[in-house]
Amino acid sequence: MQREDLVDLGVRSVGANVRVHEKAILVDVERMEFGSNVRIDAFCVLSAAGGSLRIGSYVHIASHADIYAGAGVVLEDFSGLSQAVRLYSVSDDYSGECLTNPTVPHALLVPKAGCIRIGRHVIVGSGSVVLPGCSIGDGSAVGALSLVNRSLDPWGIYAGAPARRIKERSRKLLAAEKSLTVAREPALT
Repeated sequence: MQREDLVDLGVRSVGANVRVHEKAILVDVERMEFGSNVRIDAFCVLSAAGGSLRIGSYVHIASHADIYAGAGVVLEDFSGLSQAVRLYSVSDDYSGECLTNPTVPHALLVPKAGCIRIGRHVIVGSGSVVLPGCSIGDGSAVGALSLVNRSLDPWGIYAGAPARRIKERSRKLLAAEKSLTVAREPALT
């Protein structure tokens, strides 16, 4: 699917050069916004049921990644989700203090809910999971198979379950972003 197809489906807003594979599943498209230069690969599930999903520009979501945005999810510009990443902005309470699962009357559930924010230039490695209310600070990288159960500070490299900061991440990519912006600006006459 391209921009015109997404507009016809009822997506709230769609930028230029947006490609969504025909085998991706989109739920509640009227609650979704796509920037420009976005690619969503096959077998992804993007669900904005009960919430909203905002995807910035220059964003890639790899195959088998799932986003459940019941309490909201934002992917800022230049971010990316590798294969099989899962973002859950709503989750059951696993403590045993209340009942769980969608077959139980809502009044007996106490779900944990919170908007997830994936910052600019963030990359989340394959098989990682991000839980409700977590933000990943601008420029951070999350290693494969990590569990993000708390917000992560900017410009770090994180890995593990739970994810822990390993070291600083280089900011050289900001120069590349600037050259992209300059290259795309029209020449002055």
